[in-house]
Amino acid sequence: MYVRRSAAALAAVTVIGTATPLAQAATPSPSASLPAGLYGTADPTYDGVWRQSLVLIAQNRMELEPAAEAIEWLAGQQCADGAFAAFRAAPSKACDAKVMVDTNSTAIAVQGLAAVGEHDTGVEKAVTWLKSVQNKDGGWGYTPGGASDANSTSVVIGALNAFGDDPAEVRKDGKSPYDALLNLSLPCAKGGAFAYQPDKKGTLSANADATAAAVVGALGMGTLTARAGDEKDIACTDSTDLTREQAAANGAAYLGKALEKDGHLKSALAGAEDQPDYGNTADAVVALAVQGGESAAREPLTWLEKNAAAWAKQSGPAAYAQLILAADATGADPRDFGGTDLVERLNAQGPAPRTAKTESAKASQRQDDDNGVSVWWIIGVGLVAGIGVGFLISGRNKGK
Repeated sequence: MYVRRSAAALAAVTVIGTATPLAQAATPSPSASLPAGLYGTADPTYDGVWRQSLVLIAQNRMELEPAAEAIEWLAGQQCADGAFAAFRAAPSKACDAKVMVDTNSTAIAVQGLAAVGEHDTGVEKAVTWLKSVQNKDGGWGYTPGGASDANSTSVVIGALNAFGDDPAEVRKDGKSPYDALLNLSLPCAKGGAFAYQPDKKGTLSANADATAAAVVGALGMGTLTARAGDEKDIACTDSTDLTREQAAANGAAYLGKALEKDGHLKSALAGAEDQPDYGNTADAVVALAVQGGESAAREPLTWLEKNAAAWAKQSGPAAYAQLILAADATGADPRDFGGTDLVERLNAQGPAPRTAKTESAKASQRQDDDNGVSVWWIIGVGLVAGIGVGFLISGRNKGK
């Protein structure tokens, strides 16, 4: 659900919370030898921890128990100080100064491990590390010490929420992450959006991806916990002293307007202005549902159902996870998303969840029920018929 920017990757735009980082710009070459337990076949250099965490979160939302090896792979990526890098090819080797840890990978890993309820010590260490690199304005940048941005701050809010901390109480120099987000919100005259971060001149510019992340973050939720809110109209409120809830509503109003014409957001990548941005559209669906209820996200969700299957197939597990989270947040069925079973497709990208057989059995039972030929139904009919015959015979005997 978020945009991630890595200095090592030339500040390439990626997704926070729910699209595949870097893969949006160009599909990486497949890795010759992918680690056991890792989901997907694309090079994990820039998104291994990110996509694995999204998979665990999506499977959790579908009431599946992820494979032990999938969980252990993610846990094994953690450095001794609690931080995570995007990917470590040699996790048995201790992290050193050359390992580029970042807030986005760490925060999403917290949510992934919190989703499965394992590795509590590792989760606590990761949260402690995140708190240690909080900026004085209350927010976080992609790298420790980097300028705060809406996406990174929002994904850390999600981690704090998943851990059970109140983000409002996590402060640096008296500032909370909500203060940092409010500093990045634009007035209604500029659409009410959130900026990613100020430019070199200190100017804020609307950013749809940052807005989708910040709407969820400003409401204190994250990738793991985002759910549709109460049904209500979304409108922009002008105020010189916005609350975080008002800023979230303003951001949702901006997204609603941006989606009004085509039902989807467009890519912000250079040279791709007219291309749909499927990942950010999925994030916007979640943001709209969280702020305005399921009906607020219906149009872009319908567009995704009609158009996103090919994108997900090409992009891999993070994309499938994003669509599952968008569908689930809005009350849609991820197992019949425009005719595609997103859960089945996601599970096929890596080690099968430990409850996959149970889900298969449930699906088989649903099919039997739909066809009206359930075995238990047949047995039940037989028993009723037998009881009827018994009464009939008894009645005849009494009449003799």
